[in-house]
Amino acid sequence: MRVMNIPNTLTISRIVIIPVFITAMIYGRYRYGLCLFVLAALTDMLDGLFARLTDQKTALGTFLDPLADKFLLVSSFILFSVYGWIPRWFTVIVISRDLIVVIGWFLLYLVTQNSRVEPVLLGKLAIALELAMLAYVLLGLNFSGLPPVPGFVLLLIAAVTAGSGLQYIYKGFKITNAF
Repeated sequence: MRVMNIPNTLTISRIVIIPVFITAMIYGRYRYGLCLFVLAALTDMLDGLFARLTDQKTALGTFLDPLADKFLLVSSFILFSVYGWIPRWFTVIVISRDLIVVIGWFLLYLVTQNSRVEPVLLGKLAIALELAMLAYVLLGLNFSGLPPVPGFVLLLIAAVTAGSGLQYIYKGFKITNAF
């Protein structure tokens, strides 16, 4: 199977879009930022769809796809919190969860020599909610009149994000027979 197929090309495109998106946001080009963010989200949706429909899953794609997601999310959350568009505590929760997942994966690999960890449903939900919240903030930057994200929504997304981190910890302990 060829490594450079449509799904991997879409994933690499998403990685290339991220610094352009960040640059657009830093220079106040919020409409470009919104378009690039939507484009990145579409490539995320399409790469998985193409990989499944055409049976073109590769080891490279399995590694790069979640990495591209992490790059987009972490860079967006840092940027959005620095500019005051979202609370800093929220960014700390999101990045902490991502660190738990990445460090946990690394430790599991060291212990089990297995690099494959299946995502949990709560983790997928957390990422979807985080992306939707970021998109909403971007819409608010582009279209005046949108209210800020309500506090209870932030708390709900933070709880789902933290819960998914705990679920990954539990799953890691279970895989290693730690309890």
